[in-house]
Amino acid sequence: MNFTGAHILSIEQFDRDDTEKLFRTADRMEPYAQRRRVTRVLEGAILGNMFFEPSTRTRISFGSAFNLLGGEVRESVGAESSSLVKGESLRDTARVLSGYSDLICMRHPQAGSVAEFASASRVPVINGGDGSNEHPSQALLDLYTIEKELQARGRPIDGLRIAMIGDLRYGRTVHSLITLLALYRNLKVVLVSPPELKMPEKYVEALRTAGHQVLVTENLEESISSVDIVYSTRIQEERFQDRSQADLYRGRFRLNQAIYTRHCEPNTVIMHPLPRDSRAEANELDADLDSNPNLAIFRQTDNGLIVRMALFALILDVDQLVDQYSGDVRWFNPRARVL
Repeated sequence: MNFTGAHILSIEQFDRDDTEKLFRTADRMEPYAQRRRVTRVLEGAILGNMFFEPSTRTRISFGSAFNLLGGEVRESVGAESSSLVKGESLRDTARVLSGYSDLICMRHPQAGSVAEFASASRVPVINGGDGSNEHPSQALLDLYTIEKELQARGRPIDGLRIAMIGDLRYGRTVHSLITLLALYRNLKVVLVSPPELKMPEKYVEALRTAGHQVLVTENLEESISSVDIVYSTRIQEERFQDRSQADLYRGRFRLNQAIYTRHCEPNTVIMHPLPRDSRAEANELDADLDSNPNLAIFRQTDNGLIVRMALFALILDVDQLVDQYSGDVRWFNPRARVL
């Protein structure tokens, strides 16, 4: 893929060489993300952050990533605060906003909406999540996290054993991650969900066609007993026509330290795209896991920042200029403290 000026709308745009290029660029962003250095390589550039569906991590990390490269961010949050409520089309919105921005990140509740928006945009657009369809940058940061976690154990992604748990029907993060994982070799993928929330068949078939072993089950304990990664997901109640129906599945696949100790291998990594539902009736990942060194959910969020920085640098063709426009940090950096 030629990243320069490209829309990032689907994870299907990526092959293994593309992810390798992105990840090695991300590695070079780490000093800037950790505020050991600063760069102004995108000084004067403007990111339009258009989030028409609730978001915390994705919206703020996209904005922070652009700021850390020296750019400015303008935001529109919620369809109710935009001209969409007045009947303006996505295409008209795209024509207008792309005149104000050099790059746009967009989240929208309808599948395919970001691609429609991008078709009329005069600047590159990144899909920050379109309904239950895809979430490309989340899949990329998840795969980058998997790579780093396995590297620490002396393992490649090829041969990975992973269990995906929870709402696999509406969870767009697992749809995108499955598509990326299919590019690798000799995987064992266990899909754990109620039958009503199972992974759409096209993603299961894509894995099997690529030669991977796939097991579909409802049994949590057996599924997590021989895997490298446990990837838990939230019940996507906002995707249900009747939200009360989500209560039928909430809390079905809880993981806590006792279950982990009893059923998981000692180095099994725990991942979750967040937010984790910590309400008592759900409690997908118990707080007693927070002291478990294999809980990688906050390393995921840190990795999201540098992966999104890398996307911006590649799309705007400054990946080789970042260090040239860098300097020393002049403020107190709490991350540098020795604990």
